[in-house]
Amino acid sequence: MLNSWWLPTAISACCMGVYDICKKDAVKDNSVMPTLFFTTLCGSVFFVLLALVRGELLTSFACTPKEYFLVLAKSTIVASSWICVYYAMRELPISLASPIRSTSPVWTMLGGILLFGEVPNWLQAIGIVLIFAGYFLFTKLGKLEGFSWKSRGMQLIILGTLLGAASALYDKFLLNTMELNRQMMQMYFSVNLVIVLGGFTLLRNIFGNRHTFVWKWSIPATGVLIMISDFSYFYGVSQPDAPISMISLVRRCSCAVSFFLGAMIFRDKNIKEKSAALILLLAGAAILALAK
Repeated sequence: MLNSWWLPTAISACCMGVYDICKKDAVKDNSVMPTLFFTTLCGSVFFVLLALVRGELLTSFACTPKEYFLVLAKSTIVASSWICVYYAMRELPISLASPIRSTSPVWTMLGGILLFGEVPNWLQAIGIVLIFAGYFLFTKLGKLEGFSWKSRGMQLIILGTLLGAASALYDKFLLNTMELNRQMMQMYFSVNLVIVLGGFTLLRNIFGNRHTFVWKWSIPATGVLIMISDFSYFYGVSQPDAPISMISLVRRCSCAVSFFLGAMIFRDKNIKEKSAALILLLAGAAILALAK
């Protein structure tokens, strides 16, 4: 039988894979900050409407001042991460950016071991090693396409990845240690993201913007997909004894979806070489799904 956290995490991963493709299309040859702002606004409106239809709108807004500021901190961390990732996605091919973004669980796992005592058993350790091996291959393959660690795009994707890992560890703290209501948490997280990113977008416009903003239908699609992905992810994390280190690993296997579909849509290079790394990622995720 599958672990209780695995199915919602797998659903989250699939949605995130398609989300990466829409995100790449939305930001391609486009102004990053307005694209990110309207993407987040569309996603937040979708989530508010969904809560309204389900009759959970009022209960979702019920929180204490302390809980609000705890969630606001998460929104700020995620907003900073997304800004870095969106700028990197505009420069890097998706078959490279998405897998490198997936190295976030490496740091999440280390944090999970240090902060929450999540020591894996031997079967889980095999799955983790396979996934790490896949990540290592992807970093090597980046050199084939002329992207070194010194390039702006690579530096931004690394910074965004580290911030994403910090956010995942913070999720574990909020949902399991502080026991925040996940519906309330996602509601205020979504609303605060719009506020924080709106402020960043205003500052960007004040100091000048070299790219013209163009509306694309991939912008609202990106926002809706990340809300669905986050809803499934928060549900998985809220399960009893949910290991944040392994949930992050499985969720970041979303790069398999974005890799194959994105490679066809954007015609990326070195697909055969990258496929070997993906096989390692998926094998490791399958082992983690069944390991007790």
